Amino acid sequence: MKRRNFIKATAPAAILPFMMNGFSLKAFGRSPLLDEIIAADPCSDRVFVIIQLTGGNDGLNTVIPLDQYSAYKNARSNIAVAETGTSAALKLTNATALHPQMGGMQQLFNNEQLRIIQSVGYPTPDFSHFRSTDILLTASDNDEVISTGWVGRYLDNEFPGFPMNYPNAAMPDPLAIQIGSVISTGFEGPTANVGMAFTDPNTFYNIVNEKTADSTGVRAGQELAFVRKIGQQITKFAAPVKAAAGKAKNKSTLYPAARTNLLADQLKIVAQLIAGGLKTKIYMVNLGGFDTHASQATGGTGITSHGTLLNQLSIGITAFQDDLRLLGVQDRVLGMTFSEFGRRIKSNGSGGTDHGAAAPFFVFGTSVMPGILGTNPIIPANPTSEDNIPMQYDFRSVYASILKDWFCASPVSLKATLFKDFQMLPIVKGSTGVDELGNPTGVALLGNYPNPFGSSTLIRFRSGGKHLQINIFDNTGRSVATLVDRSLPAGEHEVSFDASSLPSGNYYCRLQSGVYQEMKQMLIVK
Repeated sequence: MKRRNFIKATAPAAILPFMMNGFSLKAFGRSPLLDEIIAADPCSDRVFVIIQLTGGNDGLNTVIPLDQYSAYKNARSNIAVAETGTSAALKLTNATALHPQMGGMQQLFNNEQLRIIQSVGYPTPDFSHFRSTDILLTASDNDEVISTGWVGRYLDNEFPGFPMNYPNAAMPDPLAIQIGSVISTGFEGPTANVGMAFTDPNTFYNIVNEKTADSTGVRAGQELAFVRKIGQQITKFAAPVKAAAGKAKNKSTLYPAARTNLLADQLKIVAQLIAGGLKTKIYMVNLGGFDTHASQATGGTGITSHGTLLNQLSIGITAFQDDLRLLGVQDRVLGMTFSEFGRRIKSNGSGGTDHGAAAPFFVFGTSVMPGILGTNPIIPANPTSEDNIPMQYDFRSVYASILKDWFCASPVSLKATLFKDFQMLPIVKGSTGVDELGNPTGVALLGNYPNPFGSSTLIRFRSGGKHLQINIFDNTGRSVATLVDRSLPAGEHEVSFDASSLPSGNYYCRLQSGVYQEMKQMLIVK
């Protein structure tokens, strides 16, 4: 193997060679994004915590559409959350509620520290765990494979030489940390993975062996020398992290007992490191088990019930936020949950749900613009096993909005990371734009006639005079047509939708202009 190829394959960046509270810590090195954050005031001391819900979280049983409860109950009678009674959904608004085991999240919502973003996805969903996870972490389109992660591209752009000569006096701390044993694809850079994982610290030190090897006469001697050199640099990241862990103690009494809630255990470490003065800007943690094909409501052999998982999520985030408050750092931290996809509208015969499309994201912290962004997904009266929730918001719009409004990333940085311009969303306090409470631009989706229809229909809408896009999604959540993608004069317009080549079924028309979006259901009958 050529040395250049070996380095690309095996020279990821810095991972901490030690464990904390039973979790291996992986420290990622200096980055373009994070150095930009440090240099830019007022965003220099901000922290972003990413929670990955692995397996595909069922959005409809997480955020319940009370305004369509009859259709919701009809679609999934064997797993539906109750509307009334002792185990009833926790009401947020007259239209929307949370799963009954998410009391902590309800309290955060009531305290204006939670933003729910409805129906986050992408235009052509993939229902494979592996591919969809890859899309979410690389920020790619469905039809392209990208070898770099959305955060990794930031990391490489500013500091292409990492991990050489780091840490240094300018930045002695790791700038991103993942707690766990699996390195996220999201941190993959163009030339090397920005993380090097060793779950066994003894094995790590045996490889490093405190030597600089010059054994070029032995097989792979140069490669071994390179690994050892990188290893010696990596160990230098351990000292500041250990020091930060020793400077602060968790103060919240809301954390459950150790090993009873692995997400809470991970977030507890994150809070400790932030309060201990570590300059790290991005943390990633994980909660698995969301692939609920069977026994979703009750649990079963080898299955954790969906309610238990949501309870762990709610308790973990609530304890974390309480700890940040008591430690005096809550205003510096923003958190986000995501999952690779949602689940189908209709439950299956095994008391579970199959792989789906869009699902809600949670963004939490004292700096979020509170409330619900978007509307409840439309539940058809008689859904089939293929019916899905189409996206209201592209997941890359969420990324772009957080990078811009939380980290003060420039337009150039956003384009380098996400490749395209995406709709900006009101997520962080102080961001511009409208939310679900109003639409001052006058944009509106007025409906279509006829509906139901056979081969064609006219879609009426109102433009605010700016760029406007109208897309059609089928019942699987896949974009099948783009009818408008340009600027139009202010006022009412109409466009024809030719459906002659499409089969009968439920379809959805989505209008988007700036931060505003609206969706309506259409029915093709042939």
